[in-house]
Amino acid sequence: MRSTMAVAAVLTLAGAAVGTAAPAAAQPVLHQVRYTVTADAPFYADIYYRDTEPATFSDYSHNPYIFSPKAEADIAPDRPWVLETRLADPNLWAMVLVQSGESPEIATPMLRCELAVDGTVVKTDSGSRGALCSIRNW
Repeated sequence: MRSTMAVAAVLTLAGAAVGTAAPAAAQPVLHQVRYTVTADAPFYADIYYRDTEPATFSDYSHNPYIFSPKAEADIAPDRPWVLETRLADPNLWAMVLVQSGESPEIATPMLRCELAVDGTVVKTDSGSRGALCSIRNW
């Protein structure tokens, strides 16, 4: 009888422990991020963008190019370069940069970028040699 009561007590404690297990960590809310780059005239541009987030800032600082890939695009007023991605913290990591990438002797049209988060445009920029759209001040 005594051993039956001991087994019942152990089973009760084991059941209670299973019932009070810590819940799984919640997944972060991912925001829809859309980058749009264009130019006032046809032009071949270099575009750097962020479509993934590092686990820690030190991961980014040790090799930012892993987290900022480069696209080479033929853009024009009717041919924008567009990339959509999802980021947990766009205030910190969303970024698109367009630059001419050409010799200073080549005339560059006005380059433009736009950054939208969850359907709302949050940053625009333009320039004759390049443009940077980022919520964070780099």
